[in-house]
Amino acid sequence: MDAFNRSDLDRLPTVVDIPTAARALGISRSYAYILAKEDRFPCRVIRVGTGYRVPTAAIMTALGEQPRCTSHNGDAP
Repeated sequence: MDAFNRSDLDRLPTVVDIPTAARALGISRSYAYILAKEDRFPCRVIRVGTGYRVPTAAIMTALGEQPRCTSHNGDAP
């Protein structure tokens, strides 16, 4: 699979699973799970029960990209 580009990152939901994060970061799925288990994943990982979730903003930061801005329908920025 090809690595993600900026528009792919912008289309991701707020949090993603480890395989999606691994693909975005250009690492293998199995290595990503090893890193997550050892608390060495290249960005923030949230443990949910027996699984993991990765905030998309953390992936973008790890890649040196500016996280996308979200609008709250007229709320103050």
